[in-house]
Amino acid sequence: MKVLVTGHKGYIGSVLVPMLLERGHDVTGLDSDLFAECTYTGDLARIPEHLGDVRDAPASVLAGKDAVIHLAGLSNDPLGDYDPSLTDDINHLAAVRIAHLAKQVGVPRFLFASSCSTYGASGDQFLDETARFNPVTPYGESKVNVELSVTPLADDTFSPTFMRASTAYGMSPRIRFDLVVNNLVAWAYTTGEVFLKSDGSPWRPIVHVEDISAAYIAALEAPRETVHCAAFNVGSTTENYQIRDIAEMVRQVVPGSKIAFASDAAPDKRCYRVDCGLIARTLHGFKPQWTARRGIEQLYETFQRVGLKLDDFEGERFKRIAHIKKLVEAGEVGLDLRRRSRLSNVG
Repeated sequence: MKVLVTGHKGYIGSVLVPMLLERGHDVTGLDSDLFAECTYTGDLARIPEHLGDVRDAPASVLAGKDAVIHLAGLSNDPLGDYDPSLTDDINHLAAVRIAHLAKQVGVPRFLFASSCSTYGASGDQFLDETARFNPVTPYGESKVNVELSVTPLADDTFSPTFMRASTAYGMSPRIRFDLVVNNLVAWAYTTGEVFLKSDGSPWRPIVHVEDISAAYIAALEAPRETVHCAAFNVGSTTENYQIRDIAEMVRQVVPGSKIAFASDAAPDKRCYRVDCGLIARTLHGFKPQWTARRGIEQLYETFQRVGLKLDDFEGERFKRIAHIKKLVEAGEVGLDLRRRSRLSNVG
């Protein structure tokens, strides 16, 4: 298949693209590459790419494709809170724009990177895809709004699928240290403390970045009728944990580490558990390979091999919000988070 991946240079995209290539797909990327300086380890796959903002990309970027996998967007709550109007502009309106362009130029499949954060504050009951939305952050709201806006576009020629990923973790060339598992292992390795910023009580489903990528491939390669206008919780039902349980696993893996709490640690209003039975029953090509324990071991081993310092992951190179603010202050990125350069093509 000819596939356009937006956000192909990001945390998930830099893992997904090589997996798509291994499956024989013809992959093109679209990314503004705000985090060009944030490669932690390894190299990004070289593919034909369009360097530019999804808000400005012309329809020609999508023409001739069999599918669009739309990952691009502000990737976490701190970035989402930076300017909620920008979050709506980039995560919601731009995503809907890409979907409209895809339909306009005849792209038959559209896979959207939604999130289980759409469930927001939902307690400790298991939620399947029929559960009501209850987002508690601009990031979560943006994902809900895309699903609501793109669903009416579905017809015999245009088939959207909504991939509601659990909280991601695991190694990627463009690793994110703000994700809970990655963050706890990084704190434990660099300081000896598994540092919790909440009281550890919230529930959260988690899924390895390679398993998220495998889910996209399974949905892409599934028969159209199997995934048409469907939403899937991405992960494994068994991989729902309270944050304190993840912290305890980290403590067991990282020698000499101990659990510590921030002075202002309090319950996190983001609390949800998800049932991933639908994706297991429907997408037979999706077989999750990772567990939290294995992922923690992978992270710890990589931090040992590559080296990691506290200033790395808490500083402006790898901390997404700090890096964006640095680019804005340097004049490389405008207040609207557009790079000060025009869309270009790279072979």
